Amino acid sequence: MVLGVAGGIAAYKACHVVRGFTEQGHSVRVVPTESALNFVGAATFEALSGNPVSTGVFDRVEEVQHVRVGQEADLVVIAPATADLMARLVAGRADDLLTATCLVATCPVVVAPAMHTEMWNHPATRANVATLRDRGVTVLEPAHGRLTGPDTGAGRLPDPEQIVALSLLRLDGCELPQDLSGRRVLVTAGGTRENIDPVRYLGNRSSGRQGFALAEVAAQRGAEVTLIAGATDELPVPCGVELIRISSARELEGEVAARAADRDIIIMAAAVADYRPTTTAPAKLKKNSASALTGVELTENPDILAGLTASRREGRISADTVIVGFAAETGDDTGSVLDHALRKIRRKGCDLLMCNDVGSGKVFGRRRNRGWLITPDGSVTEVDDGTKFRVASAILDSAVRLIPDR
Repeated sequence: MVLGVAGGIAAYKACHVVRGFTEQGHSVRVVPTESALNFVGAATFEALSGNPVSTGVFDRVEEVQHVRVGQEADLVVIAPATADLMARLVAGRADDLLTATCLVATCPVVVAPAMHTEMWNHPATRANVATLRDRGVTVLEPAHGRLTGPDTGAGRLPDPEQIVALSLLRLDGCELPQDLSGRRVLVTAGGTRENIDPVRYLGNRSSGRQGFALAEVAAQRGAEVTLIAGATDELPVPCGVELIRISSARELEGEVAARAADRDIIIMAAAVADYRPTTTAPAKLKKNSASALTGVELTENPDILAGLTASRREGRISADTVIVGFAAETGDDTGSVLDHALRKIRRKGCDLLMCNDVGSGKVFGRRRNRGWLITPDGSVTEVDDGTKFRVASAILDSAVRLIPDR
């Protein structure tokens, strides 16, 4: 694997990208530009990767490395990629080892831009991004946040964890096409928390990783994405995504209802609590008081997914909206995991259902997932074990095929 590093302040984050790849067993060759070494020294990259670092086409001439490095690569990732570097890639320049490597490479190439907002939005940069994508290069959308100075905006390098995950998608054979460009996608993620008192709540084990991966991949495929998230792990905000935080099922229902009408795809990946306390105590309940926790009365929460499909039938949201549900199931005396999921899709009325077997810590909190995609006619497609980003790609591939042509 080749990690190219261009000369921007975000070059320091490339150290974490190297570590992310090597921890997953990949051999990484870092190829910085000469300018990048003004930010991070060659010794740092060599220590982290265990491989030598070169910048020029005349280094190690006897090995013809300006050709060999690109020929032997299974994946090329450039993080950060400056506006200047992308312009040189578009022009087909080969005036340093990194650009020569990209010109030779026949493997997937992933570019993670990082620059000030004005540079990112400049027509020349936008044209260069479009050209690279037309040539099959995966150009990631940058994050929105604090830049080099006091300014904030689009152009921040994505979190190293995101770069690693999205790059490994390409290594795994998954494309990131711009097939959702112009589409509006709504994703829910994470568990809801139903307050018992100011200290305690009812909740579940959902980490939110699958929903965040869905939002990330949808945005990288060109969609305008809104992510409504409940309780989640400390996950990086998906690049280019509007994030709305909620706590309870009723808050989630309200936010979904306010945004559902104009969406092309709605993916309900949140793990919604089935019940909530009928009343929330204003002060902490004491174990030895008359109002002990054993007396908490529960009320059923709204079925948000069923409510969405009902709204579509009744014309409150577009009949063309694709609605995707999730089923976190375990088998029991009344049926297998798939039996329960097949009943659920008939009951809920959604277009696609992702079923997970969540028994024995198989899914919640983990970085990998597997399961089955189910359609209303009862057809079942197995989703093989993979990262949650890979599973997100499979779900979105199926959802995109359901969008009516317009």
